[in-house]
Amino acid sequence: MPEASEARDKLLNAAVEHIARDGAGQSLRALAAALGTSHRMLSYHFGSKEGLLTAVAREVERRQRAVLAGLDPGLPPEELARAFWRKLTDETLRHNERLFFQLYGQALGGAPGTAEFLDGIVDSWLAPVEALLERLGVPEEHRAAQARLGLAVTRGLLLDLVTTGDREAVDAAMDRFVSLQSAGFLQT
Repeated sequence: MPEASEARDKLLNAAVEHIARDGAGQSLRALAAALGTSHRMLSYHFGSKEGLLTAVAREVERRQRAVLAGLDPGLPPEELARAFWRKLTDETLRHNERLFFQLYGQALGGAPGTAEFLDGIVDSWLAPVEALLERLGVPEEHRAAQARLGLAVTRGLLLDLVTTGDREAVDAAMDRFVSLQSAGFLQT
C-alpha cells in the first residue's frame, strides 16, 4: 500500500519537525492535532504514542547517520569529528535528543511499547563509524573498539548536554576526546 506508506512517512516527517520544535510531552491527541491528523491515524500508522515516538527517534538517528556518511573523509580527522559534533549538538536537535534518552531509559525499564526502541540502538551505528574509521586509515584491529568508544563518549556527552545545558563544558570534553584520539592515545 504505497499510499499508506506515503501517509506514514508524511506524518513521521511532520512529527520529527514538531517534536524538534515543541518537544514530545503532549498526549497522542495533542500530537495528532498539532500534526493536522487524528489520534486514530497516528495509532493506525504507529500503534501507540510510544510507537510514534520510537519511529521519530529512529528517524532522527537515521538522519544523523546520513550526515555522518556525508561528511568529507578528506577533512583531517579532528576537523571531521568536530564538524559531526557540531551537527549533533545543534540546538534544533535538543528536544529530539531528550526524547532519545527518555525512550532509552523507558525501554531499558521495560515500559510497554518501547522494547523495539533498543533494536539496533548500538549496532546501527557501529558499521558506519567503522567504515569512516577505515577511510581515515585507522588500523582494522582498532576500528571496532574505537567505534564503540566514540559512540559511548558521544552519547554520554549528549546526555550531559541535555541534562545540564552546559554547552561550553560538554564541547571542551568532546574537544579533549577528539584530541586524544587524534594523538593516538585511544588507538592502542
